[in-house]
Amino acid sequence: MLSTILLRQLTDQVQELHATVDTQLRPLDTARLNYKTSTASWSILECLEHLNRYSRYYNEELAKALPSQEQSCNPHEVGFTWLGRKSYDIVRPDNGKQHKTINHMNPAGSQLGPEVLHEFLRHQQHLLALLTAATGTNLNRKAVRVEFFRLLKLRVGEALQFVVAHEQRHVQQALRVVQAAQHQLSAPVLVV
Repeated sequence: MLSTILLRQLTDQVQELHATVDTQLRPLDTARLNYKTSTASWSILECLEHLNRYSRYYNEELAKALPSQEQSCNPHEVGFTWLGRKSYDIVRPDNGKQHKTINHMNPAGSQLGPEVLHEFLRHQQHLLALLTAATGTNLNRKAVRVEFFRLLKLRVGEALQFVVAHEQRHVQQALRVVQAAQHQLSAPVLVV
């Protein structure tokens, strides 16, 4: 895909994620934000805290990878390495397979409040700025260290696609929890 088209698509997707969380999740009460469909599942806040943990790492890595001064790289085809394709395929929102997360990225059992939502929205604003900064940059340059094994690097374009797809996946998960919570918390209770 052409770099300019990719950056535009990713920008649109991040703006949509921001709007979804701001309008559909932020207004929810604490009970709904912490609702779990089972003891093994994540609440809405745990889904977003998981993404915050990734954003703390990848937003910083992307900021380091992007040049501080505007570049003049022409639009170019953005490709995938084997590692980039594998990473992206695992987190794609339409990949229904569940994957175990690494321990330090797993927020299960954390005591979380609405500040998680605000942090997520700040990370989205930062990511939008990074996408703007990526304009004119060679997105095929290997410059973003992989979180779980920092000797490996992703290309800038791969890392951006990975981050956005991962966020889409878990925001969709959070929205499914919203639906389950609305059904469960608003169901009539039969008192005998």
